[in-house]
Amino acid sequence: MTIETFPRSPGLDAGVEKKITYFSNKYVLGLTVIAGIGGLLFGYDTGVISGALLYIRDEFEAVDQIGAMIGAAAGGGINDAYGRKQATLLADVIFALGSFVMAAAWNPYVIIFGRLLVGLGVGVASVTAPMYIAEAAPSEIRGGLVSTNVLMITSGQFLSYLVNLAFTEVRGTWRWMLGVAAVPAIIQFCLMLFLPESPRWLYMKRSRSDAIVVLSKIYDPFRLEEELDQLSAALEEERQRRNAISYWDMAGFRSNQLALLLSLIVALMNAAGTIVGIYLIDHFGRRKLALSSLSGVILSLILLSVAFYLESFGWLAVLGLALYISFFAPGMGPVPWTVNSEIYPESYRGICAGMSATVNWVSNLVVAQSFLSVAEAVGTSSTFLILAAIGVAAFGFVFLFVPETKGLSFEEVERIWKERASGSSIHSESLLENGD
Repeated sequence: MTIETFPRSPGLDAGVEKKITYFSNKYVLGLTVIAGIGGLLFGYDTGVISGALLYIRDEFEAVDQIGAMIGAAAGGGINDAYGRKQATLLADVIFALGSFVMAAAWNPYVIIFGRLLVGLGVGVASVTAPMYIAEAAPSEIRGGLVSTNVLMITSGQFLSYLVNLAFTEVRGTWRWMLGVAAVPAIIQFCLMLFLPESPRWLYMKRSRSDAIVVLSKIYDPFRLEEELDQLSAALEEERQRRNAISYWDMAGFRSNQLALLLSLIVALMNAAGTIVGIYLIDHFGRRKLALSSLSGVILSLILLSVAFYLESFGWLAVLGLALYISFFAPGMGPVPWTVNSEIYPESYRGICAGMSATVNWVSNLVVAQSFLSVAEAVGTSSTFLILAAIGVAAFGFVFLFVPETKGLSFEEVERIWKERASGSSIHSESLLENGD
């Protein structure tokens, strides 16, 4: 899967072109997979709790869901202050501890406390993993590599349903389901000890020499010089505005086993769609992929609304759900995480990524807690129409405000916002053309 080619420096194998592909640098690929375990934690947690609750309720009826909003909100500040690597290690420790607490719980309040810890870990990981991957990836394949994190999320969901199925007949069912969640966190912690800090964070915050060592493993000498020039310019700009940074500057079915089996099928479809998205995001572009995905999501929600209006809960509803996953997974699954990992200036990246992840978790909580109430109040059919209307609003927002960032460096993306802020679009249009 070749994305783009760059001519090498005349002094370095003149006439030979360096091909940038997803598999051309095993170092970056390995870094992406290890960092993506954070996404696996995210996916496993969201998937395993749905199965475990089927059995937890048999013992503890008072269990409720706890979100990861606090972790996501704090994750941005932790990333900026201590780095992406330290934030990942912290997330792993908190997540593993929460898993052990839930597995050993003797009353529902201990489970809730464990869920809080797991939520904190997942929240920090959901901010850190895409940012860490984005800052270490060449711009030509950044979208696909960041999307690998989303594939890890769906893989984690798929793995959780397999684990849930495996333990359905085992004594202490839900304790095993929740306790096993600590395994990927421990694995990632051990592997992360051998990985470097994000090269961009190192260059901006701590050690240029350490950053150069890491970058030299990612780029050839000619491209390395380019990247260092861009980082140097970005560092100078950050110094000039560092004192002015603040939050206010950022306006702008019938049996448990059957239910688990159906969830397994949905997770498999989600993972397959995400794999398609990994390919499309760096070929088709973020903006086009998001708009195409939203179009399909809107149509799917309308189909689900019709199915419930006609009280046709069979194949028509299943078709609507299948279409929704097929359209959502390749586009709106990976695109928001990719865009949010690359559109912010260096000085704001950690804070903004934390804010966006927090909004994501808050939105998840709002939908999860309000769906049944809204459906009871206005009907399931009307509820899906409301969600379709939200999809239309999202389509309009992406169409009007989200630029195409495919193939652009962080500095080029930042220039787009500067041009927009000054009311000029000439230079940004040329950048977008280069990105295409």
